[in-house]
Amino acid sequence: MRGEQETIRRLECRLKGEKPGLKAQCKMLPWPRPGHRLYTEAEETSLKAGVMLVLYPRDEALHMPLIRRTGTVLHHRDQISLPGGQLEGEETFEQAALRETWEELGIPPENIRVLGRLTPLYIPPSNYCIYPVVGVLDGTPVFLPDPGEVAEVFAVPLAHLLDRSHKRAETWTIQGEPVRVPFYAFGHHKIWGATAMVLAEFLELAGAKPKKLR
Repeated sequence: MRGEQETIRRLECRLKGEKPGLKAQCKMLPWPRPGHRLYTEAEETSLKAGVMLVLYPRDEALHMPLIRRTGTVLHHRDQISLPGGQLEGEETFEQAALRETWEELGIPPENIRVLGRLTPLYIPPSNYCIYPVVGVLDGTPVFLPDPGEVAEVFAVPLAHLLDRSHKRAETWTIQGEPVRVPFYAFGHHKIWGATAMVLAEFLELAGAKPKKLR
């Protein structure tokens, strides 16, 4: 438990300082990318969403839940993502991320201690600018996924994501064109796209070192 607490303290401290930002995000950037606008260029005209990276202890190690979206949601169907969604009313990004995590996974907002924010990321295909929020739970949650939005929930150990051997890349055909896609491998899952780009910055802050893709 001491090691997990030290990781949380280190992460919280780093979130208050200068972040690696776009340089880290681009390490998991599919190429060619469908659009090249940065969040600073698209912020005024994009839709806004808060997403949550929430860590929790299980089996003496830190884990993070990821979800596979259903095939019926409006955006990012069947893709691996972080819990999150569009801002409502006058919500802050933290409030939106907490609410969506509650709605999608059944984790009460009051159970999550917010550590800070990561760098926003603009997603050209959906015109969303996502604002990642990092939080932590004291114990292992009981997930109650919303069946309308969440097809699957799976927990990834932080140590697995920090292991550079799980960072890979393949050439896929997307909309009829070859695209070089970096991803994090976890079982049969391939975590790519915006989720992988957000994780790339998060992992640098959590202690990951850069790795050359194989």
